[in-house]
Amino acid sequence: MALARDGSRYAARGLPTRSAGVKLASQMLSRSAVAIDWVEIPAGTLVRGTPLERVEAIARAHEDIAVQRGWISKEAPRAEVSVAAFAVSRTPISVAQWRLFAAQSGRFGTGDGQPADHPIDGVSWEAARAFCRWLSKQAGFVVRLPTETEWERAARGSDEREYPWGDRYASGCGNLADLAIGRTTAVGSFPRGASPFGVLDLVGNVDEWTATPYAPYPGAPPDVPALETWAKDPHITRGGGFFHHRDLARCARRHGLYRPQLGAGFRIVRDIADPAAP
Repeated sequence: MALARDGSRYAARGLPTRSAGVKLASQMLSRSAVAIDWVEIPAGTLVRGTPLERVEAIARAHEDIAVQRGWISKEAPRAEVSVAAFAVSRTPISVAQWRLFAAQSGRFGTGDGQPADHPIDGVSWEAARAFCRWLSKQAGFVVRLPTETEWERAARGSDEREYPWGDRYASGCGNLADLAIGRTTAVGSFPRGASPFGVLDLVGNVDEWTATPYAPYPGAPPDVPALETWAKDPHITRGGGFFHHRDLARCARRHGLYRPQLGAGFRIVRDIADPAAP
């Protein structure tokens, strides 16, 4: 499945299309055979995390899937955070896009056995960063992994919504365990799960790397660990994969890579105000 270069594929679904500057960036990337459908996220305030007084209730609401209170405590306290404007790929990097990099670098697997229009999965954090460095050279401007704050801003927008699509969980808004698909699906397959900005696949399909190492939020409750010693990698992942449960669909949910996982997927961002970028 080819990613749209002008947003027309998503305009028909009522999702936001892109500004002229973001379209130009996509055209520059497409000349290197890597077309990225950018979504522009305006500068604004993110209502980050979860109020401490809601942690217990959220944990109880997920008792049926054995969610522990300590997992939700890591989201506290809630804070308002200013976020500069940036552009984010509408969907995670696909297997087809990854293969262009893998073939040229000769250092990483090509995603054999994964359909080309599915998101690449099982990628280490270092390999995801290597992709960003490679694509930056192709594009002529800096491409990078999103910070944890940018990821949540793209998912939550400017309000306090619980999920990218609203305040109530809705099965079928993302490829999670409740659908029992048991594998990844093509990128962009769940338009009902779009965020306020029209970003897709923020829930399920593949867990997504961020650039942010795990640390408790300032003012976190005392039961929040200083380190996630059980995690395979110290960097935060977001969104959950096809085998994860609905608790990871929440915009505020933050976690590390579970040790049985070999890696994760990822999406990319670029600074709109970057003087080296168009």
